[in-house]
Amino acid sequence: MSRPAIPDDSELRDRIRGLDLDSKIRLLTGAELWRFPAEPRLGLSAVTMSDGPQGVRGTGDDPDETGLLAPAPSALAATWDSDLAERLGVLFAVEARRKGVDVVLAPLVNLQRTPVAGRHFEYFSEDPLLTGTLAAAVVRGLQGRGVGACLKHFVANDSETDRTEYRARLDGRTLREVYLAPFEQVLAEAEPWSVMAAYSGVDDGVESAPMTENVRLLREVLKGEWGYAGPVVSDWAATRSTVASAVGGLDLAMPGPEPLWGRPLVEAVRAGEVDEELVDDKVLRLLRLARHVGRLDQPGAAPVPAEPAPEEFRLLRDVAARGTVLLRNQEDLLPLSPTGLRSVALIGPNAVAPYLQGGGSAYVPAIRTVSYEEGLRAALPDGVRLNVHRGGDARLRLPYASAELLTDPDTGATGIRADHLDADGNRIGGKVDVTGDWTMYDTFAPDTQRVLFRTRLTLTKPGTHHLEFGCAGRFSVSVDGEERLAGGDDRGVELVLESSHSHPPQRGIDVEVGPEGRTLALALDLTVVDAGGYGRFVTAQIRHAPPGPTPYEEIAEAAAAAQAADVAVVVVGTNEEVESEGWDRTGLDLPGHQNDLVRKVIAANPRTIVVVNAGAPVLLPWADEVPAVLWSWLPGQEAGHALADVLLGRTEPSGRLPWTLPARAEDVPVPDARPRDGIVDYAEGVHVGHRAWDRAGLVPAFPFGHGLGWTRWTYESVNLSPTPVSAASLTSPAGGDGLNLTVALTNTGPRAGREVVQVYLEPPRDGVDRPVRLLAGFATVQAEPGARVTAEVHVPARAFRIWDVEASAWRTPPGRYRLHVGRSSRDPHLTAEVTVHDSRLHPAV
Repeated sequence: MSRPAIPDDSELRDRIRGLDLDSKIRLLTGAELWRFPAEPRLGLSAVTMSDGPQGVRGTGDDPDETGLLAPAPSALAATWDSDLAERLGVLFAVEARRKGVDVVLAPLVNLQRTPVAGRHFEYFSEDPLLTGTLAAAVVRGLQGRGVGACLKHFVANDSETDRTEYRARLDGRTLREVYLAPFEQVLAEAEPWSVMAAYSGVDDGVESAPMTENVRLLREVLKGEWGYAGPVVSDWAATRSTVASAVGGLDLAMPGPEPLWGRPLVEAVRAGEVDEELVDDKVLRLLRLARHVGRLDQPGAAPVPAEPAPEEFRLLRDVAARGTVLLRNQEDLLPLSPTGLRSVALIGPNAVAPYLQGGGSAYVPAIRTVSYEEGLRAALPDGVRLNVHRGGDARLRLPYASAELLTDPDTGATGIRADHLDADGNRIGGKVDVTGDWTMYDTFAPDTQRVLFRTRLTLTKPGTHHLEFGCAGRFSVSVDGEERLAGGDDRGVELVLESSHSHPPQRGIDVEVGPEGRTLALALDLTVVDAGGYGRFVTAQIRHAPPGPTPYEEIAEAAAAAQAADVAVVVVGTNEEVESEGWDRTGLDLPGHQNDLVRKVIAANPRTIVVVNAGAPVLLPWADEVPAVLWSWLPGQEAGHALADVLLGRTEPSGRLPWTLPARAEDVPVPDARPRDGIVDYAEGVHVGHRAWDRAGLVPAFPFGHGLGWTRWTYESVNLSPTPVSAASLTSPAGGDGLNLTVALTNTGPRAGREVVQVYLEPPRDGVDRPVRLLAGFATVQAEPGARVTAEVHVPARAFRIWDVEASAWRTPPGRYRLHVGRSSRDPHLTAEVTVHDSRLHPAV
């Protein structure tokens, strides 16, 4: 493969020669959590980064800052629409400029190798082509507006358990054909301006090393073979060496200042362990990024409107609605007709508390949120009653203690007092707040060693109250002067990397309250945690649940409401306890008693619609018992409006599954992501996701690519024509030479609709082990009822090729191939054949 042209940077190289070694190396580590340093002698202003991918998180400079909260990447992938993805990338760019952000740490193009992966919702798909196509579109949208993308996490960082330590062991063919493929595609098609190296490492049989030190993958493949000209950025606190990472290909160690770089790297250069020319190359790559985002010899980006425009909210609503997947719709229950509709029962723990975004570093405080109840109340005609019932709590953790129960013991005002103490226990600062959830980052004086939280908790309802305390690091919890709980975890940055800084273990006590009520004096004494580049922090949570009905009593109440309603809408799903960065799931069951709830409601009302509010697969043991099932993902801030648009037929749920939904846990090809002796073994090879299901001949609940929409389609014909060899074929694994398919189809249903035409390649069965079928191309079309349309689908030559490890090159095995055109990986409607000989594609006549 030819390397893309490297820009002429001779003038930048001249600038770099004017810097001394210490100054150059100072630029290679963050100046603080989100910025890398300025250097006036180079014309370099500080470049600011921030987390994605459901929006732009910001930098924390304004603790009250909010932002637009988009649907999760898996919801965007469900649209199978690169134009829509590019529009969302533009929105992210505008939002980044509002927040003074130059580079968004997104998109994530790791694959959904296992459904239990903690960050499954942040990834696009289990399929490399779908992932690469949608991610490239997001990058084009971002960078077209002058905001850099940071493609991550390079590479094979597809699970969270021991994520900072494990090595992914996979053979060279699997690495090239599956896990490197989306990175290569995005780099070729969209040229992202930065790439992030993962926490984990890779052992491909040639080199075994952490990604920040992997010479073969960073220097030889990424920078050498692919011609990538930007910087490789470490994941935050992922740098573990000085010489090995500098030589391995890392360019920027974040956050900062990074103690392993800086002075140790200067000394390594002077000792001859690291070539200074390598340092110069790193600085050059950073300057290229700064030039792209307007931070080199430029005053900065043009201003954007301070407040989001109505069309930005509309786009978030459209993505959420169009990405919704209609899994099942017996007797056309959906869409609902408002005519004759008198009452709707909205039921479920996620109906009351929707799960809008995944947990972890990408969390965005939303500028607004529209609940399912709010969305339906606004959309239903006047006179239609909407009754809302939780049907039991699906969370393991209790709610945070409400402000009205908390009293500052010093002033009698509402809230919790936080006293900042020095090493001798002297008070040197403090703060009062009204929430039971405290995470404080560097909001105290540098001499602060401990933070003492004090409050009086007043309980009035007779019965057994449950209290939970969540504290990070070293702490003690006292109730009425008696120590009841304590912890002695003296780790630092590890608490951040495993997310226990924001999601600490909960320890509980029960409190009996009589008719006269009870007031407790609570004291939480925490030692400040030093998390290196992440700063110093404390985390303290006080959670409380009063006496109340049991889950089964709530389910019975919900079923009664369903029986009295014309239609029941049950919203089930996961929450931030289940799906989050920092840990992997332990199973696929819906949390709590939600399966019981669904079955009770179905029995009470046959006109029941189940909405699944989850990012990753969960088991639906009742799926064939309920007439209509919608998958609404983690839908972002416009969740309620989007669901109402779908239920009432204003927007077609034209989504298609970007992953396979299992019917049984025991069928899942990769059931867990736990390292064994520090190794995650990718033993399934190239058979990832739907390919593994096909190989095993197993039947999922719903296959990859499945989705019904509002109408029906008849596939009529497919015609093949080769595309000429072009320069694009040398750089883009999804473009260039190959085949163009023209597919004719007709909307034979009663409503206008959008169809995703999917093409799957079936290789010859003899020869090297290959997938039974693999996604080779797709396109979306739309048509009015009765209209005939054509879909143009490009199948690149790369789809026919395999990686020859011995030759270190791509080759196309000869033989007869079939192209299956249809509505999902298991629903082919048309077939065409292609013969390969002399490495050329010949459509069969």
